[in-house]
Amino acid sequence: MGTIEEKFKILSGRGEGALIGYITCGDPTPDHTLKIAEALVDGGVDMIELGIPFSDPIADGPIIQRATMRALKAGTRPIMVMETARKISEKFENVPVILLTYYNIIFRMGLENFFSIAKENHISGVIVPDLSVEEALEYKALAERYDIDTIFLAAPSTSDERLKKIIEFSSGFVYLVSVFGVTGPRERLRKESIDFVRRVSSISNGRIPVAVGFGISKPSHVRSVIANGADGAIVGSKIVKIVEENIGEEEKMLLKIRSFVRSLKKSTLKQSGLTADRVPVSL
Repeated sequence: MGTIEEKFKILSGRGEGALIGYITCGDPTPDHTLKIAEALVDGGVDMIELGIPFSDPIADGPIIQRATMRALKAGTRPIMVMETARKISEKFENVPVILLTYYNIIFRMGLENFFSIAKENHISGVIVPDLSVEEALEYKALAERYDIDTIFLAAPSTSDERLKKIIEFSSGFVYLVSVFGVTGPRERLRKESIDFVRRVSSISNGRIPVAVGFGISKPSHVRSVIANGADGAIVGSKIVKIVEENIGEEEKMLLKIRSFVRSLKKSTLKQSGLTADRVPVSL
């Protein structure tokens, strides 16, 4: 069992879901990333998803796209992101660090070189939004050789047959995209998203943790997805938005991140008296 699944197991034993916080490495500058990561951990995140800035982030909405542009303008490069991951892992040994990157970056580095460097820098898992399981045989084999989890994405339109394949190929957890479209905070969590969480949880049947992202931006969202079968929630754009709104006011930025994350983490507590059918969702 890898460090990510072990973390899910520990949290489940405590009656908690996992809170995974995303940040774009190097936003607004490389010097900020460690401080923001520390604020996330202080607030209660269980894992950190660290984005490698890329010039064409097709899965990301405008908030993360702007963060990516700020990070690139500040000189952030993939090797710097990996080194930052190591620093975070060394400072917070019980907080797995997961990379999010697009495949072009991996291709340019070379598969084996990428995983070798990732392993050296204590990276626990990698998410590649534009890599499908059908094209990932060599990728998956090398990831296993270096003991790095391969986290694949599934969308509401994914068929049950393909979901089974994604579950089989994934390790660490399966990343559920809760809505159609790109990343970004949503005001309401729709019934279709909850139905999707229930469907995947039923198919997975405990074989691998399930975490939900895209549009998760409120404590009520976190509470709903976990109460309906998810093992964790992924929050990114709302955190990145706090960074964006407080550039130039570092202490205020970090304070707001801690406070927001703390409210999210409280919502990961599993309530034995609250059944899935009683969790309110928006229609």
